[in-house]
Amino acid sequence: MKKITAYFVRHGQTMLNHYNKVQGWIDSPLTEKGRADAKRAGEQLKNIPFTAAYSSDSGRAIETAHIALRQNPENMNIVSYQYPEFREQCHGYFEGNDLNQMWQFVGAQVKLTSESAVLGTYGLEKARDLIHQADLYGEAESNDMFWHRLDRGFDKLRANSQDGDQVLVVSHGMTIRSIVDRYAPELDEGVATINGSITKLEITDDTIHVDFFNKVDFQS
Repeated sequence: MKKITAYFVRHGQTMLNHYNKVQGWIDSPLTEKGRADAKRAGEQLKNIPFTAAYSSDSGRAIETAHIALRQNPENMNIVSYQYPEFREQCHGYFEGNDLNQMWQFVGAQVKLTSESAVLGTYGLEKARDLIHQADLYGEAESNDMFWHRLDRGFDKLRANSQDGDQVLVVSHGMTIRSIVDRYAPELDEGVATINGSITKLEITDDTIHVDFFNKVDFQS
């Protein structure tokens, strides 16, 4: 059975992260801190002999991958791929809005008014459906829509990898946390995925194992 080791990195901080705005399919540039987040991740991963690098097709993920890979000159010849399947979840109408306001609006359906209350009560997957139901345009991804897309990304990664490959994947906070929540819920302590943090997955033909989640002090 083929096994791939994937180091998932959350992109560096962006302007919209800094201002506490909803950022899923919309994009914004990395801040100075965000570039430092990417560099830190690259430094921590520079001794990993990557066979390929992947990111979502969002600019913040692509830039993070470029900065991280530059921390090891040997990575200059690595082929990089951009997969829309590894995007953040789509929040539809709420994209770009104040994050707290979105959760007040979404939580009103279940008489809760904060992100922590909604996620703590209903979990990530049901919360995604609540966002979908609250979206006035019906374009926010439901949980089924989100996982159909993400599973397609994992299938593409498997198809493009060989047994024993080690790959870099730059993705997004809620996407990475959702993977952990589904495959290793005991590792999700209810905190946000940190910008530039590293999560290690072992991916086989039919399973995903999470070695660790959300590390900012990884030593390769």
